Amino acid sequence: MKSYTAAAIQMTSLPDLHKNLAEAGDLIELAIHQGADLIGLPENFSFMGEEEDKLAQGEEIARETEKFLKTTAQRYQVTLLGGGFPVPKGDGKVCNTALLVDPNGRELARYEKVHLFDVDLPDGNTYCESTTVRAGTVFPPIYASEEFGQLGLSVCYDVRFPELYRHLSKQGAEVLFVPAAFTAYTGKDHWEVLLKARAIENTCYIIAPAQTGCHYGRRHTHGHAMIIDPWGMVLADAGDKPGVAIADIEPSRLQQVRRQMPSLKHRVF
Repeated sequence: MKSYTAAAIQMTSLPDLHKNLAEAGDLIELAIHQGADLIGLPENFSFMGEEEDKLAQGEEIARETEKFLKTTAQRYQVTLLGGGFPVPKGDGKVCNTALLVDPNGRELARYEKVHLFDVDLPDGNTYCESTTVRAGTVFPPIYASEEFGQLGLSVCYDVRFPELYRHLSKQGAEVLFVPAAFTAYTGKDHWEVLLKARAIENTCYIIAPAQTGCHYGRRHTHGHAMIIDPWGMVLADAGDKPGVAIADIEPSRLQQVRRQMPSLKHRVF
């Protein structure tokens, strides 16, 4: 692992695949111009719309999104995480899939979200991701990169389940991706504190791309894409508008925090 610059992209994705991919391309280019070597896109970056539309367009969304990630990574010679898009499974449902690709457009790691967001919120909004999404059945993978360190994948609602991240840290994770489309209602109270907790308890960097604003109907997201260091310090925050959070990932900082607070070595259970 060497020092490098990471970017967490923030979008207001719509029920318009091609418009979303064009915006993602523009924000990736912005991140490249700011020196980013590793770039994460948020959950639902290529399509954010009604569940029935997601299913109806699932094949096209999956095909065009994967093509976009691979060709864009090749074009800019950068490593990209597509933080969550629907991939049909042939049973009338899709998997919410995160895909990591390298500068040659080669797939490095793939993760199907295991925790699905089935929640009735006090603001009157109801979410039932499981009606259209099939949960993944395996822990998220670690991708071991000489350049970027040990990268662990997760998606959005996963952040509320610390055992998933403890598994990743036990496998050697140093940098954790948490791409999300966090609701505006829960995000104001829980987003930052959960990200900081996952960083602190696992002494890992967090790269958390995010959705922001109004997408369709009553669907509003919190924003505040972030990069957080292993001590829980927020290094970059994209606020509440589309944009990019940029920060340096420093192996010396990771090593320093793990020396000062060796909690991973003190685990009993």
